[in-house]
Parts: sequence; structure tokens; C-alpha cells
Amino acid sequence: LFLQIVHILNMTSAKIISFLLRPEESLHSLQTRIEGETGISTGNQELLLETGICLDPRKPASQCVIDGVRGWDSYMVYLFDKSKTVYDGPFASRSLSDCVNYIVQDSKIQLPIPQLRKVWAEAVHYVIGLKEDYSRLFQGQRAAMLSLLRYNANLIKMKNNMVSASQQLKAKLEFFHQSIRLDLERYSDQMAYGISSEKMLKAWKEMEEKASQCAQAEDIGYLDEQIMALHTEIVELQKSPYARRQGEVMESLEQRAIDLYKQLKTRPPDHAYSDSTDMVKIIVQTVQSQDRVLKELFGHLSKLLGCKQKIIDLLPKIEVALNNIKEADNSVMQMQGKRQREIWHLLKIACTQSSSRSLVSSSLEGTASAPAATWLPHGSSGNAPRPLSSVGTPEDGESFVHVIEENMNYLELFNSILQEVRQEQNNSMMVS
Repeated sequence: LFLQIVHILNMTSAKIISFLLRPEESLHSLQTRIEGETGISTGNQELLLETGICLDPRKPASQCVIDGVRGWDSYMVYLFDKSKTVYDGPFASRSLSDCVNYIVQDSKIQLPIPQLRKVWAEAVHYVIGLKEDYSRLFQGQRAAMLSLLRYNANLIKMKNNMVSASQQLKAKLEFFHQSIRLDLERYSDQMAYGISSEKMLKAWKEMEEKASQCAQAEDIGYLDEQIMALHTEIVELQKSPYARRQGEVMESLEQRAIDLYKQLKTRPPDHAYSDSTDMVKIIVQTVQSQDRVLKELFGHLSKLLGCKQKIIDLLPKIEVALNNIKEADNSVMQMQGKRQREIWHLLKIACTQSSSRSLVSSSLEGTASAPAATWLPHGSSGNAPRPLSSVGTPEDGESFVHVIEENMNYLELFNSILQEVRQEQNNSMMVS
């Protein structure tokens, strides 16, 4: 009762293989044993539970076995070959026992009732087995569908992230283009009388070109079209009648075989004989029905696996597109920040220049007022220049000449100061 046995249905051959798990056996060890039995390499093995969940390689192999006793012998793990997307068989039905094969070869042969009961009991078991084989394979197809839906959910999640990131990038690019066009227009308007920098102007135009290149990252239309087409295909597969159980005919034949056996069982075990025509007819119809539904099942399964492979191929492309969008987004934000820092730098230069002009004006006013004070001496004589009201009479020729000379000296001093102020202003403009 403590033994752990795992039953694995190989969906590529429709055969069941069973393994006795060793204590604490790893999943990789079990996959190595599966490779030896099936020839499917460990890298191409996909082991799915009934819920469509893939086995976790980090967990032990005991994850294949359910807890408890009830149902352990019917619990299956479904093996798929990831290198194949088309499962086309041929899938041979389970072999007939010697007794059943005997009546199939000659359905009209007469057998005693006691012996016929044994043969028909095996025939009923064979019919039930054919139906159960289909049920297991259908369950494997259902696991593949659930696995596909899990992949599709992941694809939709990544697609939504990609679309959202693309829309955000598009909005940022529109804002960036509008703002840089406005900046270039305002910059051009003030170049003639304000601040100019050819290096900065060139950098801004390069930013505009680079932003146009970043717009290529937001173009995800081709991926969106592929995803939508794949989504439509998956929905059609879900709606397909082959996605639902098709074993009604086999179940009906199974019930007919059971009823036929019950009728035979009620007959007294006398020396009567009977043939197996009716039972053989049920066997043949069940085999034919199984062939038909298995062909439909594996055709549908191949489409499921084909869609799943398309998703697997699309996921890396979406990842690349997401990375490109993120890089373009970061680039746009860096360019926006750089341009704003440059604008603030221009503002700082303009403020510095305005401050320098104010200082020059203040210096000019202070310098002009200082010599004027010399025209108003307070009771002092000497060589200080005097106001025009103090000029002597025409008879005082020497005093008049002296005043004229002092005024000429003042004008020369004023002119020299004015030249120095202008020189400082020019120097400030050149530094800016």
C-alpha cells in the first residue's frame, strides 16, 4: 500500500506505461526512465496533469501520484513530445484475446452456453476497454486544451502589457514632439536679440530626429494582428465539436454488449449451443467507431498543439518588443530631462546677464554722481573744480582759463569711465 506507481499515457503512441517510483526520486530521474521506454528525449518531454498544469522540475517525481488510495490506479499523467505538433498515428486498437479473436474470425460458430458466457464476458470487457481507451485519450486532449488556455492567458497578459506600454510611449512621443517644436520656435524668435548657442540648437534637432526613430518601437501592429488571429483560432477550436466528448456511440455499443451478455447469462446452462453473430457485430462497430473518433481527436489535438507552438514562438517576440518600447521610453524621458536642464541653464545665463547689466547701470550712475559732488565743495579751495556760478568775471582772465581747464579734465574722466563700463558690458556678453 505504500508503493507509489505512476501511470503515464504516451499521447504519441496511445499506450500506457507505468513506473514504480523510488523514494525521493527526482522528476529528471523519472524522465530519464521515460526516455528509455518511449525514445522521447527528456528535453522534448512535456508531462501534463489532468488540469493542464505542467509538472514542476524542482519538485520530486511523487507529484505525479495523488494522495490516498481511491482513484490512484486510474490517475494519469499525459506525455507529449514537444518536437511534434502533428499526431497522426496510426494508433492500433488494443489486441483481442484468443477467445474473442476466435469468434470474430467465425461469428457463426456454435459454442455451448457455458463456454459462450466466458467468451462473451471477455468480449464485453474488450468493448468496455475500447471505450475507456478513448476516454483516456480524450482526457489527454482536454489536458492539452487546458495547457493551451494557460499559455493563451499568459500571451494575453503580455499582449496587454505591450499595448499599454506602446500607448504610453506614443503619448510621451507626441508630448515630446509638441514641446520641442515650441521650444525651437521660441528659441528662434529670441536668437537675434537674446542668447544663442549653435551647439544646443544642433543637440535639440538631433533629439527630434532620435524621437522620430523611437516611434518605430511603438509599432506593434504586426504582432497584434498575429495575436488576434491566433486568439480567433483558439476560440474556434474551443467551439469545435471535436473539443467535446464524442464517445456516445461507443457508450451505446457498450451498453448493448452488456445487455446481450445479461440475456445470455439468464439462459439455462443446458446442452444448447449458440453462435456469436450479434456480439461480433457490436465488437466490429465499436472498433470502427473508435477509429473514427480517434482520427477526429488526434486531428483536433494536432491543431491544439500547433496553436500552442505559435504562442511559444510569439512570446519571445513580444518580450523583445516590450524591451524595445522600454528602451525608447527611457530614451525619450532622458532627452526630455536633458532639454529641460538646458532650458533652465539658459534661464540662469539670462538672469546672470540681466544682473550684470543692472550692476553696470548702477556703476554708471554712481560714477557719474561722484565727480558732480566735486562741483559743490563745502568751504574748501585748492584744486577742486568749481560750479559754473563761481566762474570769475571776464576781467579775471586767469580764473576763467583755470575753470575751463578743470571742466575739460572732468569731461575726459567721464569719457574714460564710460568707455570702461561699455567694455565690461561687452565682456559680459561675450562670456555669456
